[in-house]
Amino acid sequence: MSEPYELSATEAAAQIKAKALSPVELVDSVLDRIAAVDDRVHAFVTVTAEHARDAARRAEQEIGRGDYRGPLHGITVGVKDLVETAGVPTTSSSKSRSDYVPTSDAAIVRRLQGAGAIMVGKTHTHEFAFGVITPTTRNPWNTDHIPGGSSGGSGAALAAGMCQLAVGTDTGGSIRIPSSVNGVVGLKPTYGRVSRTGIASLSWALDHVGPMARTVADAAAMLQAVAGYDRSDPATVDVAVPDYSAALDGGVGDLTIGVPTNYFFDGVDPQVESAVRAAIERLAGLGATVREVEIPLPTAYMPAEYAIFLAEASAYHQQRLRERGEDIEHDVRLLLEVGEMVLATDYIKALRARTLLQDGWRDLFAANGLDLIAAPTLPQVAARVGQQEFAGDPGEPVINAYVRTSAPGNLTGLPAASVPCGFNDAGLPIGLQLIGRPFAEPTVLRAAAAVEEPGRPTGGLPPLG
Repeated sequence: MSEPYELSATEAAAQIKAKALSPVELVDSVLDRIAAVDDRVHAFVTVTAEHARDAARRAEQEIGRGDYRGPLHGITVGVKDLVETAGVPTTSSSKSRSDYVPTSDAAIVRRLQGAGAIMVGKTHTHEFAFGVITPTTRNPWNTDHIPGGSSGGSGAALAAGMCQLAVGTDTGGSIRIPSSVNGVVGLKPTYGRVSRTGIASLSWALDHVGPMARTVADAAAMLQAVAGYDRSDPATVDVAVPDYSAALDGGVGDLTIGVPTNYFFDGVDPQVESAVRAAIERLAGLGATVREVEIPLPTAYMPAEYAIFLAEASAYHQQRLRERGEDIEHDVRLLLEVGEMVLATDYIKALRARTLLQDGWRDLFAANGLDLIAAPTLPQVAARVGQQEFAGDPGEPVINAYVRTSAPGNLTGLPAASVPCGFNDAGLPIGLQLIGRPFAEPTVLRAAAAVEEPGRPTGGLPPLG
């Protein structure tokens, strides 16, 4: 018999709805799991055990009297510590923010709570989401390796069975990077699909927030709860929210999928490429039309990404850098200082380049009749702790390698998911990235569901049961 913490959100929801499992039993199991393994993984900044148990008791009473709110009712969630939670410290994993306790919840937290989800804690981020390592946290598949970032705590918590769902944010890949290296599912929705109100910003032009989960079905259920217009976030778009879960069984026989001949497969580890191409072959075998395409303006992504987020992050944190710079970690402080040297003219040119890239991808999809682009989420698996660059001729810094294949999704604002598609010889996970048209999350999700590996382990820190 599986322990409750091992269940996916969808599996747990079915048992809760049938009253075969109570929210109290699920929360107790998850909290016991955190107590048992988080001293090795360090996914959580704060564990909100008392809050979770109180919420579980309320959920059990509500469900018992017939007030079932839906598939997130009684399901546990880890919330990235960049996201404000009323009465619970929100530190952004920074000493400079260690005393900050919000008085209100972020929009995404309110929507999750409205759907009945239960927060079990705040998960570590790379400080202010400004990195891909999440230094405090370790990868549950092998604790000598990083969990990615910046949502590394969320990815590691999911992989290790310490929550069913998790909140991630994504400015240069920070949902998809940790999802790929931790072997979980992550979806960066279309820019404007989910409200960012109440979340510390890294880059207003590039920030996204979205679901991380153990399965595609779980991610779809979570997106259903959090998607939609929010007048307090001017970037959100008033577009109808479809039924994401209903789309999952649609198959891929009517889809045309583009496979890049350039950029995404440049400098990719052979084992990563093999696993990704095998996943694409599975989609073709399920009836999808696959055609090769050329990614537009390949030299523009990294300069535009860095110019925008460096400048915007430094503007957002300028006062903090002046007043509490000594409390900011060296790597992040250095990037904030560099951002102050980005010229206004270069920043404006980067924004113009973003528009050209958006136009280029729109034309790419239209000219080739594409529904999706399929590519590696990352060119490499999880780096070792302390590793600065990946081997090669020349070598590539870890941050550049990870951001390089993620940045197109942020610059274009297109929906992009990472779904597990295999492991390398060392047992480290590999992710397939699926990128869709604007607001075509249902298409991204049903392709991800079609290629998702059945029976894939839901955790990475043995023993699971």
